[in-house]
Amino acid sequence: MPVLTGTNLALSFGEREILKGISLSLEPKEKIGMVGRNGSGKSTLLKVLAGMIPHDAGSVVIQQGIRAGYLHQQHNLVPEDTLHEAAGRAFEMVEELHEHLERVYHDLGEASGDQLDRLLKEQERLERAIEAAGGYTNSHKIDQVLHGLGFTDAQFEIKVKDLSGGQCARVALAKLLLENPSILLLDEPTNHLDVAGREWLEDFLRDEYNGAVILISHDRYLLDRVVTRIVEVEDGKLVDYPGNYAAFRKQRIERRMTMLRAYEKQQAVFKKEEAYIRQYKAGQRAKQAKGRESKLDRDKLSAIERPVELDDMRMNLPKADRSGDIVIAARDISKKYKNHDGTDKVLFTDLSLHIERGQRWGIIGPNGAGKTTLIRSLLGEQSVDQGTIKLGSKLAVGHFTQTHDDLDPEKTVYRHIQDTIKKETEERVLMSEQDARNLAGAFLFSGRDQEKPLGVMSGGEQARAVLAALLASAKNVLVLDEPTNHLDIQAAERLESAIARTYENPKTGEKTTGEYDGTVLLISHDRALIDAVCDHIMVLDGEGNTEIFSGTYSEWKLTKESRRESSTRTPRPNPESSDQAAPKQSSQTPSPQIATQGSQVTKNKFSWMPIAKIEERMTELEIEIKRIEAKLGDADVWIDYEKANSLTEKLDECKEELSELELEWLNKSS
Repeated sequence: MPVLTGTNLALSFGEREILKGISLSLEPKEKIGMVGRNGSGKSTLLKVLAGMIPHDAGSVVIQQGIRAGYLHQQHNLVPEDTLHEAAGRAFEMVEELHEHLERVYHDLGEASGDQLDRLLKEQERLERAIEAAGGYTNSHKIDQVLHGLGFTDAQFEIKVKDLSGGQCARVALAKLLLENPSILLLDEPTNHLDVAGREWLEDFLRDEYNGAVILISHDRYLLDRVVTRIVEVEDGKLVDYPGNYAAFRKQRIERRMTMLRAYEKQQAVFKKEEAYIRQYKAGQRAKQAKGRESKLDRDKLSAIERPVELDDMRMNLPKADRSGDIVIAARDISKKYKNHDGTDKVLFTDLSLHIERGQRWGIIGPNGAGKTTLIRSLLGEQSVDQGTIKLGSKLAVGHFTQTHDDLDPEKTVYRHIQDTIKKETEERVLMSEQDARNLAGAFLFSGRDQEKPLGVMSGGEQARAVLAALLASAKNVLVLDEPTNHLDIQAAERLESAIARTYENPKTGEKTTGEYDGTVLLISHDRALIDAVCDHIMVLDGEGNTEIFSGTYSEWKLTKESRRESSTRTPRPNPESSDQAAPKQSSQTPSPQIATQGSQVTKNKFSWMPIAKIEERMTELEIEIKRIEAKLGDADVWIDYEKANSLTEKLDECKEELSELELEWLNKSS
């Protein structure tokens, strides 16, 4: 029997229909993922199911005795509570049960006869209720959930009024999870969670929580691991797909293809009608042709729109100039700042790294660990406390930040793309209106949306416009700081397809090739995006330590779990049993798969050259490399095997020499 049922739900805001006769049932322990484009009505539907907003028609029924908990955006926390007290308010009902039980114990001392029997039954009932609500282990549970959502013991005594908006959101989520209702209605619960918090929430919902869940989320990993059914809100209606998100994607493509065939069939009918109207508009059948024209005009107003996700995925992004082999070299850099209480907050210390052309670095870590500060420091936008940072040659950096205050609110999407490209490339690249519209379409702006000014667009729409223009601006280094924060799943997947690394799936043999061939620095909590894009992972732990891993996010996770299992299997030596304890290993000490770039300056055959001479020779080599690559791009060259082989060897020699020169240039510049 369903624990929650919504039947024929309808809701309109003015002339806009949000829900058009939607029906949904939720079974006990079932976990449903709700997806759909931003603005499609997902949050509205969830609020209707939670009884928070009235609906125009239909009914919502929750099974008797079942309690539903909704994750509010308005958190209703008590400002003077500490963080720990705010989460602990989840157990106010349990505390009332304890107080009632204490009164029963007191009355038992003076009771007899029927009153004693009644009190003993009440004692049994209360003890069962307390046990079902968590008993006396509530303090431990509060600590466990708060730790899982990324809070430290040191933060437990902070007043709610002193917390950030993101921290309040996490406290509200903790309180809801601790209340343990029979139904959880969660609207974007991962919005303010870092990677570790998302993983903890996945484990909790999948392995510990025994109730039913309806979950709105853009986190594809969360949907894959937790839900067993996906419902998509589209055009005010609900489409049901069995399985997790991966299964939904396959089924959705098949459905989209069916929609595409319907669209093409309708377009064929339109063209046939237009041909008839042109032929007979001025003849004997003019009256009939005019009637058909009127009907055609009405039909076009409600015409099927081409499924935008099925548009050509190839974006034909302009190629940026080739950067030097070394993009960023940092040696022993450190950064800290003062907390409000006068203590030091260390972001990173003695960090050395070496980023080469074409590498894709994913930067992850807790909120406040210093990820954005690190990126800004590497780009020279912010100073470090110690150490040196050198940028390579011929860099054209495109930086996506979390705010877009400089957007012209009057411009349309395609005009913004055109003007951005013109500005960023110093008018070397001019994009036609049609090409700009095509690019906007590739980033899921329909023909109608392309006419809207940026000022009336949502944060997600503005982010898509900025990303489209950035990718088309011929940058050889992309720095993306939380690019999917305001994007729905389809938009995040479109970005992913544009900047994905080239790789082959070892399980399916399927090869993925991204549109962008430059260097990427990506700050994100979106694990699916990181996994698809990045081949290097940098982890900041929030305490000043940094781990660098050469490989993908999934490979890093496997290595991390393997090390954890190995450490639990291998007994640690007792420091007291030896004369001297082993030295503590730095967080940056290389392991079999984890390492940092060394900072030692080594001499090479170009050490004698002055820096001006090095720069001159680097320019010569870059010109020579372009000349050889152009020759090798000619198919006729490959007819002569010896000639092609000679050119290939020459190209390798030039690249090797250029790499050595760039290293020497960096050494001499420090």
